[in-house]
Amino acid sequence: MYSLAQSALFQLDAEMSHDMTLWFLKHSQHNFLKSAYAQTIPAKPTTVFGLTFQNPIGLAAGLDKNGECIDAFDAMGFGFVEIGTVTPKPQAGNDKPRLFRIKDAKGIINRMGFNNKGVDYLIEQVKASRYQGILGINIGKNKVTPEEKALEDYLICLEKVYAHASYVTVNISSPNTPGLRNLQYGEALDNLLSGLKQAQTKLAQQHGKYVPLLVKIAPDLTNEEIQSIADSLRKAEIDGVIATNTTLSREGVEGLHHGKEAGGLSGAPLLEKSLQVTQTLASALQAELPIVSVGGIDSAEAAQARLDAGASLVQVYSALIYQGPQLIQRIATGLK
Repeated sequence: MYSLAQSALFQLDAEMSHDMTLWFLKHSQHNFLKSAYAQTIPAKPTTVFGLTFQNPIGLAAGLDKNGECIDAFDAMGFGFVEIGTVTPKPQAGNDKPRLFRIKDAKGIINRMGFNNKGVDYLIEQVKASRYQGILGINIGKNKVTPEEKALEDYLICLEKVYAHASYVTVNISSPNTPGLRNLQYGEALDNLLSGLKQAQTKLAQQHGKYVPLLVKIAPDLTNEEIQSIADSLRKAEIDGVIATNTTLSREGVEGLHHGKEAGGLSGAPLLEKSLQVTQTLASALQAELPIVSVGGIDSAEAAQARLDAGASLVQVYSALIYQGPQLIQRIATGLK
């Protein structure tokens, strides 16, 4: 059934297909139409940063930016769902076109630019959902916010989503918001993490629950930069790290249609690069922080390789577009 839907959707502009799919998921998730994608996934419980996941396969941030389809993704069998990236104020994102399929490489390039309806809207969607599983909320800064005031935006989002999230991810690695990746380095990273950790401590007391704080990093880092980030994460006592976001590299899509488009590349071309970052990060962290690995995972073998490399959980996105919900079933049944 998905192959038929995909054939039709792939005739359309990539973002139009994306919007139509989310519209269908939003309007089918609470009625009989969800049978088109609902499935039962074998339970493979795992406990990471104090949370118990039904299985280690999650939906990566970026697909459901506004949290409108949480129950639909739950029905597909994900062990956890991460929504966002959300910003304090609504923003339109970058100019269209800004989303491109690279079919021959099973890749996607996007330069969306944190387009979302704002944190208040997202919270209303979370309240309206029936989801009882692990929900991650991915937070970012508005494009108009100066780099030196980024912490203020992250704090606004953290304070608003804290009561509604199982964990919160700090996105400092999207290539589509100018200057954002600069927050991954040195003093800028230390100051950001310190401010967020202080807020987390206060919010934990205020709400009577501890919500883990994760940081999402880029794949375009040297081994030295990964080591430096690992040191900063440890020093700040951050709860976990997500590796990786999309890449600026065009390795694997050279000469292909849309291969030169600006933005972040995801999907199969990111597979090896993201695996390498996961391995290097695991070595640098020495199991002191859990790793969630994402980027190009398109099979049980690819997911198992991430777990073997030191990750505790995995996430998928682009391969879900190319393979449909059965991808979750195949990964879950194929893991050791």
